[in-house]
Amino acid sequence: MIRPVALLIAATLFALSTLAVASLSPNAAQAQETDSASIVEMTQGAADAPVTIIEYASFTCPHCATFHLETYPRLKADYIDTGKVRLIYREVYFDRFGLWASMIARCGGPEKFFGISELIYKGQKDWTSAGGPTEIVDELRKIGRLAGLDNDTLEACLQDGDRAQALVTWYQDNAKADNITATPSFIMNGEPVSNQSYADFSAVIDAELARQ
Repeated sequence: MIRPVALLIAATLFALSTLAVASLSPNAAQAQETDSASIVEMTQGAADAPVTIIEYASFTCPHCATFHLETYPRLKADYIDTGKVRLIYREVYFDRFGLWASMIARCGGPEKFFGISELIYKGQKDWTSAGGPTEIVDELRKIGRLAGLDNDTLEACLQDGDRAQALVTWYQDNAKADNITATPSFIMNGEPVSNQSYADFSAVIDAELARQ
């Protein structure tokens, strides 16, 4: 999924202006200032792993879902869980639905983030095609409840306009800094790496490990 950076920024601004809480809860206030420094990096693996991979992905991107359902489990077992790779997952917002999914995934904190993300990717075809915005956000709520979040917690997350603003600013800053124009995109020890099969991806990781 390739989009010019200008379109990415326009899309995220549209996402924020049409945030679910704004349409479903007229009294929700939007933040006047944002603090993207408050956004927690979602990571897996040892902090001192010799290889750090930053993944940029959108919860509405089919290729991202394929990566997470097919390649990521092997990557985690072979490299992350063995202390060779540290993964940093950063969300990309092409649309408001991806932003909402991110807010649900982050609702349980770092401990639940990757588990909820897996549920979101597994159900991507279903929730993205559920209908209009109201139906889609309802499906995302169901995923949150399936992950053990209660209704009050979910609503608090979805109605956090300050956090939504901060997430969009954080995404824009990251995308600009790393020149992200497609998802999934990967930065391995500071160098861009394309999305590819597990065999090819692991070969790139092994080559990087050999250089350390």
